[in-house]
Amino acid sequence: MMIDNIAQFTIFGIQLIDPYDCGQMLIRLGINIFFTFIIIRMIFYPRYREVNYVFTTVLVNITVFLICFLMGSIKLKIGFAFGLFAVFSILRYRTEQIPIREMTYLFTVIIIAVLNALSDDKTSYAELLLANVTILMAVLILEKKIFLCCESSKIITYEKIELIKPDNYLKLIDDLKDRTGLDVLKAEVIKINFLNDTAMLKILYQYDERCPGKEKDK
Repeated sequence: MMIDNIAQFTIFGIQLIDPYDCGQMLIRLGINIFFTFIIIRMIFYPRYREVNYVFTTVLVNITVFLICFLMGSIKLKIGFAFGLFAVFSILRYRTEQIPIREMTYLFTVIIIAVLNALSDDKTSYAELLLANVTILMAVLILEKKIFLCCESSKIITYEKIELIKPDNYLKLIDDLKDRTGLDVLKAEVIKINFLNDTAMLKILYQYDERCPGKEKDK
């Protein structure tokens, strides 16, 4: 009875509390934070040890959820969601370039926030939980099971300029493998400096994530 009385109380025409909407927000926010915590804290952090990135992704997830939930009316839901993704698709942190894997995690937590915030009353909690579990399992399987052998790239300065000729490509790959100790798959000439007989190469190589010295995506 007391809750009903409070619910009927308004300030400048705005309802003081809506038990239904508040309950919806708390349940959806709880689901959102729970799955984000598992993906970022239990899967991402033990592998990459990036404390600042954990802070960033969790904060972005919560703020995106609240924006979507509080501003996502029925008519604006689809356009609002796509507009939000458009904004984050051009997002660049000026202090540091975000690697592909970390950017993927960022988009994942944004997707989770939008999913939990903008699903309407026609979506049951079972469906919502199933969608979140699907994303969680996809991240877990892709990180733990499948991509044990990954590819990465480096840009190097190479002095054996005679080997950059197309006819010597196989010799170039063999020389790069021997000198770097990496399983070089491909080499691309970016720039040639004839003044000092060097070339700038971008090499693509494969590594095994099970090795202690595994590389991060570049």
